Amino acid sequence: MRCPFCQQSENRVVDSRLAREGRAIRRRRQCEACSGRFTTYEVVEETMIDVEKRDGQSEPFDPEKLLRSIRLACKKRPIGTAALSDFVDRLESKLATRPKRVVSSKELGDAVMVFLRDLDPVAYVRYASVYRSFASVDAFMRELATFSARPSGEPSEGSEGGDGER
Repeated sequence: MRCPFCQQSENRVVDSRLAREGRAIRRRRQCEACSGRFTTYEVVEETMIDVEKRDGQSEPFDPEKLLRSIRLACKKRPIGTAALSDFVDRLESKLATRPKRVVSSKELGDAVMVFLRDLDPVAYVRYASVYRSFASVDAFMRELATFSARPSGEPSEGSEGGDGER
């Protein structure tokens, strides 16, 4: 680690402690050459998660993009934004612990469907209408019928009118 004052690389650690809610180590250092003190942070380098789209292309997982789509389905519903953010955070943490660094858009969509089904039926139907890409009103009505018949926590079998992957 180079001193930001004199650019020398010889320094010593004066103090270490956890920072950023335990996700980093804060180190207070002192330069051996100029005696200047500076702080460094040591963090785990996170590997990116890729989302494989239905057309075969992939893009980096963007938790904000997922959160926006869920918020849109929950618009004007009595749902706190903290619950939505917590869900996306938990999902991202779960994905980060997997050895596989690619997740399908279908897998993400299904996880959101299960979450919304248990949270709010109207938000679930709104999300399903976009996610499932219904080809007709009849397909949408069939989804509503299966929604009403399914026990809680169980995703639907698939799209009646679309391809089920978004």
